[in-house]
Amino acid sequence: MPTATSESVGPIRVGLYLDMRNPPQWRRPWATFYPRALELIERSEALGFDSVWLTEHHFFEDGYLTQPLVFGAAVAARTSRMRIGTSVILPALRHPLHLVEEAALVDLVSGGRLELGLGAGYHPREFRAFGVDIKQRYALTDAAAEQMRAVWGSGTVTPPPVQDRVPIWLGYQGPAGARRAGKLGEGLLSLDRALLEPYRQGLAEAGHDEARARMTGHVSVVVAADPEAAWARIRRHAAYQLDSYRAYSVEGTGAPVPRPVDPDRWRSAGQRGGLPAVDVVTPETATRVIRQTCAGLPADSVHVWASIAGMPDDVVESHLDLIAHRVIPALAAAESPSSTSG
Repeated sequence: MPTATSESVGPIRVGLYLDMRNPPQWRRPWATFYPRALELIERSEALGFDSVWLTEHHFFEDGYLTQPLVFGAAVAARTSRMRIGTSVILPALRHPLHLVEEAALVDLVSGGRLELGLGAGYHPREFRAFGVDIKQRYALTDAAAEQMRAVWGSGTVTPPPVQDRVPIWLGYQGPAGARRAGKLGEGLLSLDRALLEPYRQGLAEAGHDEARARMTGHVSVVVAADPEAAWARIRRHAAYQLDSYRAYSVEGTGAPVPRPVDPDRWRSAGQRGGLPAVDVVTPETATRVIRQTCAGLPADSVHVWASIAGMPDDVVESHLDLIAHRVIPALAAAESPSSTSG
């Protein structure tokens, strides 16, 4: 968990993170899985969630979302207020012009609600399948952000997006990436406070106003009235999530598949190997953790899990309801330093 801070925190908006995983052992029919996800998003908007963030991977056994912007257009048609983000889409696997056009259409369909998060990716099989050298993924991601800005700015591609400047976020998790995000003048899709200084350095080096710094990202919590009871029901889902990420990171490389995790040891462990631990907490703890995570950062929004690897419906519904009725209202007002420390 984040350490306490004495800095004041302003209002914080809460969104949902959706990876659309449908594991074999808990599989739903695909023809009902996607419509149910859209219904969940509609309900979340009515509950007061600010945004939904979609992510991309390919060749996962659980059907991990492959086309976030295609699904994002469906989300746009079913909602009226929520921001629609990607956390992340993989530009190294796409032609920048294709991405420019597809993103513009989602922005148009949504009435200007797109938040475009770009990431480098890590799954070797994806890069081989798309004929891309995985060693070039960071350079390709940086170049895509620059090219997209240039194309939109030139007015040569029609139709243009609604927003004059579609927000672009770079999902880099190390200091070198944070610095590059700053040099590009884009947002940083991370809430790691260790990245703030290199991010600001990048902004300054490229002549951008440091006041332009903005960060957002994922807070890995599930909210429950009885956290221990909820954890007992979702721990296998959390273990599947962590094990599959680790296995796919070495797929096709010849490296051994990492041993299965003990989910109880990972719980509340912060991050190990770049993977966020999953914790189940009360609404009060979730509120405190989110405030402490954002304190001192140029961040006024976060996103949390919608569901983890097909976890039970009633746990999902309770999680969303508790955030909507207990966490979002508590985060809607600024807090003083005295109330955020401790």
